Amino acid sequence: MQTGLYVALSSQVALERRLGTLADNVANASTVGFRATSVNFQDIVNGLGPDSVAFAAPGNPSLDTNPGGLRETGNPFDFAVQGDAWFAIDTPAGTVVTRDGRFTMRDTGELVSIGGHPVLDAGGAPLLLDPLGGSPDVSGDGTLRQNGRLVGAIGLYAFAPSQNYARFGNSGFLASDAQPVVDNPDVGVAQGFIEESNVNAMREMMHLIEVQRTFEQVSALMGDSDSALQDAIKLLGA
Repeated sequence: MQTGLYVALSSQVALERRLGTLADNVANASTVGFRATSVNFQDIVNGLGPDSVAFAAPGNPSLDTNPGGLRETGNPFDFAVQGDAWFAIDTPAGTVVTRDGRFTMRDTGELVSIGGHPVLDAGGAPLLLDPLGGSPDVSGDGTLRQNGRLVGAIGLYAFAPSQNYARFGNSGFLASDAQPVVDNPDVGVAQGFIEESNVNAMREMMHLIEVQRTFEQVSALMGDSDSALQDAIKLLGA
């Protein structure tokens, strides 16, 4: 009887974790460059043969790396990555990769992210533009020009999130081991565009409702099991 309660409890722990990721996905459905999180579940089997019991593991989070749609803004300081690569920014926490390309230029000419962090080139150095040169023109490979003069290139980096990935803000990930992508025709930069979240809000809402209902059903099952256990104790005690 108690084994059933433990199995149900392990299921609730797993469902609660999934609820958290779904709620976070829905909350960031309109966040630029956001990558959705899913949870991979598996059974933990205790014992052997007919006496074995399968418990639900809490689940391992995984990142959905599918790209989001591109939205045209016309802003010359908005950029979107095309292909499997990331922008890199320098933060107090270390190098962070992101698909959020909403950049601005400081009065000093430094190209920075929307959070004010320097954008890096392929060599890992902050990008410096001519503060009097106006808006830059960006070619498909990320090369930056002002008034026809080459001033730098936006760095594109390869990043494969591990199981223990760490987010930075909503759209960034700590990536001390990110490597620059060079001479790859499959990746590039689109100017005047931003990448939207890859969350399908309608689908995530449906999953959220399904998980909530399952959580309630398991809770009801635990209540019934607890009542049955108490009744059995009373009967045996009598």
